[in-house]
Amino acid sequence: MLRVGLTGGLATGKSHVGAYLEQMGCHLLKADELGHKALLRGGAAFEAVVSHFGAGVLDDAGEIDRKALGAVVFDDPEKLALLNSIIHPVVIRAEEGWFEGVSIVDPGGIAVVEAAILIETGSYKRFDRIILTVCAREQQIARAMKRDGSSREEVEARLMRQMSLDEKRKYADHVVDTSGDKAATELETRRVYEELRRVKG
Repeated sequence: MLRVGLTGGLATGKSHVGAYLEQMGCHLLKADELGHKALLRGGAAFEAVVSHFGAGVLDDAGEIDRKALGAVVFDDPEKLALLNSIIHPVVIRAEEGWFEGVSIVDPGGIAVVEAAILIETGSYKRFDRIILTVCAREQQIARAMKRDGSSREEVEARLMRQMSLDEKRKYADHVVDTSGDKAATELETRRVYEELRRVKG
C-alpha cells in the first residue's frame, strides 16, 4: 500500500484533487474532518482544549466554537502550537488506524490523506509520496473570499501566516496546478495518479 499525503495552501483546490483521486480508485481520508470530530463534545481533544483555552471557546450548546477558538489562537503562535499539540496526536492516531484498515482490505492500494498543514507539522515524513496543489496567489484570494465569505484583508492575513507555496514545493513529490478550469485540474490529477501507480509498481 502506498501512503500519500495531499496538501496545499489556502483555497488551492485540495478537496477537488482529493475527490478526483478517489474517483480514480484511491482511498481518501480528510484529516481536517478528523480534527473537527476530535473537538466535538466527547471527542478525544475536547476536554484538553476547554481546559487550556477556557469556557469562552464554547457556544451556547456547550460545543467548541471553532471560529471562537480560531480567534484565540490566530495571532498567538504559542497558543496555536499548544492547540496543534493537543489535536495532532489524536488525528495521527486516527490516520494510522485508517491506514491499517486500508492495508487489510486493499494491500496494493493507494491511500491518500488530505491535510492542510502536513508539511508544517512534520507529518509529511510519515508518507511515501507528497502531492501539493498550487495556483496563483490572486486565485487563492478570490477563491477563499468566495468560499468563506471573507474579506480580502482577512484572506491575506491568513496567507501571511502560512508557509508559502514555493517553500512547500521543496517537500513535494508531485505538483497539481489547479490554476485552470476543472477539466484541466482533472487532467493534472490523472497525470499524478498515473505517476503514483508507477511508483507503487
